[in-house]
Amino acid sequence: MNHHLLFHSVHQLSRQIMKQTNIVLQPYGLYSAQWSVLYVIKQKGSMTQKELSDYLSVEAPPMTRTVQRLVKQGYVRQMPGEDKRVKFIEMTELAEKEYPIWEKEIKKMNEKAIEGFPKVHQHELQQLLSNWLYALDSHQRKEEDK
Repeated sequence: MNHHLLFHSVHQLSRQIMKQTNIVLQPYGLYSAQWSVLYVIKQKGSMTQKELSDYLSVEAPPMTRTVQRLVKQGYVRQMPGEDKRVKFIEMTELAEKEYPIWEKEIKKMNEKAIEGFPKVHQHELQQLLSNWLYALDSHQRKEEDK
C-alpha cells in the first residue's frame, strides 16, 4: 500500500472541501475555520477556547484569531466561567438567526460534493474515517501521557 498516496489524497480532499466551504460562505463574510467553530458550538453548546482547540485540532494562536474575528462580527461572545481566567465561547442571537442560512448553503455544497457517491459507500467511508480519527486521537493521548 502506498501510504504517501493515501495521505496525499486525504490532504487534497480536505483542501478541496475547505476551498469550496470558503467559496460558499464568502458572501456571508465567513471562512471554513469560522464555520467549524460555529458548527461545533451549535452542536455541542458553549465551550472554552481550549476545548474548541482540542476538539478541532487547531493550535491556540489561530483559534484565538478565529474567535476574535467571530466576536468582532457579532457571532460569538466570551462568557466568564467560575474561574475568571476561563472564558466560554457561545453563539449570539445574531449567529443563531443566521446559522440556518449558512447551514443550508453548506448542506447544498455537501450534497453536490457527494453526488453520485453511493449511499453504501458514504456509510462505509464515514465509519472508516470515524475509526481512523478515534485511533489517531487515542494514539495522541497515549503520547501525551508519556
